[in-house]
Amino acid sequence: MQRSAAAEAAGIPRWLQVVDPGIGFAKDIDGNLSLLKGVDTLRQSCDNLPFLFGPSRKGFIGKIVGGADPEERDYGTIAACLASIQHNDCGNNEACNMLRVHNVKAVKQAVLVYEAIRNVK
Repeated sequence: MQRSAAAEAAGIPRWLQVVDPGIGFAKDIDGNLSLLKGVDTLRQSCDNLPFLFGPSRKGFIGKIVGGADPEERDYGTIAACLASIQHNDCGNNEACNMLRVHNVKAVKQAVLVYEAIRNVK
């Protein structure tokens, strides 16, 4: 939150701020998985600023699925994206607001199905 306050002090309003926790960067597999598993808690600790996750085709996905080439990691990317939008007690509709992916069509289909399941009455 210090960086957010510094950004505000520099004239960047909160509504323009987005948190990117840097999934895949300087973390081992467990660090990336813990980040995905705890995204709602992490978002709460950042005062519910909008969150961006970019798990698309990351190396940790390749290691989990047995060294697949980046272009072959779309299914793993979908799983990571769905994990990042799940929520528990975040107080928002989602833990993650934005996803950065390579295969937009596949992730969009998965998210639409996930949301339909989550929102069924």
